[in-house]
Amino acid sequence: MSDDAIVLLKDDHRNVRKLFRQFHSAEEPEQRGRLVDKIIEELTVHTYIENEVMYPQVRKLVPDLEQDILESFEEHHVADVLCVELTALAPTDEHYEAKATVLIENVDHHIDEEEGEWFPKVRAALGRKQLQEIGRELQAARERAPRKPTQPSALRKAVDALVG
Repeated sequence: MSDDAIVLLKDDHRNVRKLFRQFHSAEEPEQRGRLVDKIIEELTVHTYIENEVMYPQVRKLVPDLEQDILESFEEHHVADVLCVELTALAPTDEHYEAKATVLIENVDHHIDEEEGEWFPKVRAALGRKQLQEIGRELQAARERAPRKPTQPSALRKAVDALVG
């Protein structure tokens, strides 16, 4: 297993997109509910490690990506709000599937931007050793990451503290 930060994050993206495809092919509300629970857990861990490790490191080391990072923080905030709202709904609720679909669409857009636009810039700006160091920090953060979403107000305070 690689400890390169970008490789680790792309692996997370691949795993969550697999869950997205399974959600779209699921026919029963209970099955969709189980998949959404897995999606929420994966996204909660992933956004935590990016917010706590990747974004602050890149912000410090690659200042040209400041605006990209601020946008990514906001995209995470939107995803976290949707995750919190989904946890409060039953899979049979009339809004459940629509809300899950909006979450998936937003996260897909976010992944496309990260992988297509700023991951290549980060790789070009940072050396292999730096990406491996960040990757090890990501792995350590994954161990302490929450598995359930936090309330958006608490997340908002944490993001505001990070971005100053």
